[in-house]
Amino acid sequence: MDIEILSYLLIIIAVIISLLSRWYINHTYKKYANMYCENGVNGAEAARRILNKNGLENSKVNSVGGFLTDHYNPADKTVNLSEKIYTEKSIASVAIAAHECGHAIQDKDGYFFLRARHAMVPVTNIASYAGYLAIVIGVAASLFNIIMIGIACEIVIFLFQVVTLPVEFNASRRGLNQIKELGLLGEAEYKGGRKVLIAAALTYVAAATAALLQVLRLILIFARRRD
Repeated sequence: MDIEILSYLLIIIAVIISLLSRWYINHTYKKYANMYCENGVNGAEAARRILNKNGLENSKVNSVGGFLTDHYNPADKTVNLSEKIYTEKSIASVAIAAHECGHAIQDKDGYFFLRARHAMVPVTNIASYAGYLAIVIGVAASLFNIIMIGIACEIVIFLFQVVTLPVEFNASRRGLNQIKELGLLGEAEYKGGRKVLIAAALTYVAAATAALLQVLRLILIFARRRD
């Protein structure tokens, strides 16, 4: 197969994987966002209970704008939940809130991969901009050393995605354990919450796969230019 055709094929595969993962998380979230939990706990209340149980009484639970913008901020030790997750009393809200609290517990425990990911953020941010610029300049001017810099930057982005995988899977496991221990969801509801978090985790798998395909595509471009 021609290298150029193969490189375009890799782009198409990466886009399809990304779109499918986004569709799946949105589909799964909407399903369980419309199923309200029996105990009437919303995301904010679930998060507060989990944090208190784990000695994190000083960690705040905030409401932030956007759709599924939920995240844990290790800089100020806050659990930040999107408005619907924060307020709604659904299976999805409890599951996602528990997942973000899983990150807070990781931080408290000094979880290695969380610290590694946090340390990689500045370098990855630089690589995301410098890599694209280096590739454009390198390809346009046939400067192979510049292209190699771009490929190295893309490898950094890929490694960041790889490190992210255990962080997210471990946070989900911790969150689900907390849901069980605190009885935040019933048995049938727990299965639904687990499906939500599996769907969310697949988006990170998709991101890592897309990053790998990008690296492979750039290597093919580099090989073709060298020839």
